[in-house]
Amino acid sequence: MKKIQISPSILAGDFSNLGSEIKRLEQGGADMIHVDVMDGHFVPNLTIGPPVIKSLRKYTNLPFDVHLMISPVHKYIKNFSDAGSDIITIHPEATEDVKDSIDLIKSLGKKVGLSLNPDTPIEIIENYFEEINLVLVMTVYPGFGGQKFISKILEKIKNLKKIKDEKKFKFDIEVDGGINFENNNMVINAGANILVSGTTIFKDNNGDIKKNIQLLRK
Repeated sequence: MKKIQISPSILAGDFSNLGSEIKRLEQGGADMIHVDVMDGHFVPNLTIGPPVIKSLRKYTNLPFDVHLMISPVHKYIKNFSDAGSDIITIHPEATEDVKDSIDLIKSLGKKVGLSLNPDTPIEIIENYFEEINLVLVMTVYPGFGGQKFISKILEKIKNLKKIKDEKKFKFDIEVDGGINFENNNMVINAGANILVSGTTIFKDNNGDIKKNIQLLRK
């Protein structure tokens, strides 16, 4: 079994001091840094763009795991690549041609992720499993941090893991949305090997990031 990796979402960090927050995450044992990019159009919120990612790049050598919740996404992929993204995850609904967007991300030397919203079936992305590095399964509706975990999505994670194992695909299964100490083991047992968490990592146990990351990984 692959090591369980933790990708803390800086959406839950102190936005006035994100550079220091990223350093704290690195010192606390994070495997990568999850960056939620929202456009107020594809999802009902606005966050950060390429200039902010570029300014944060100097604070760590950890991979930047960038989740683009923007539409149309294709024309912005190069900007986010140039800003310092290492993994670029897009939603199939946000591009006119999923294959073109996958090819563009790969041509820029970045890892490719496809994200499934709670209502998006696995079948929409099944033709791309050989070409991608990661499937990001959303266990909340994207747009806001701190939402409640949708437990019925566990079945989708199990089905995805079954397809992966049967066909011997290599992609990681990442899960994002309401991940905490009550459901982390359920998500891992369902087949996930990367957990995204924001509020739990930054706020629980009096903000003890190292402890929270260790507890999520178990």
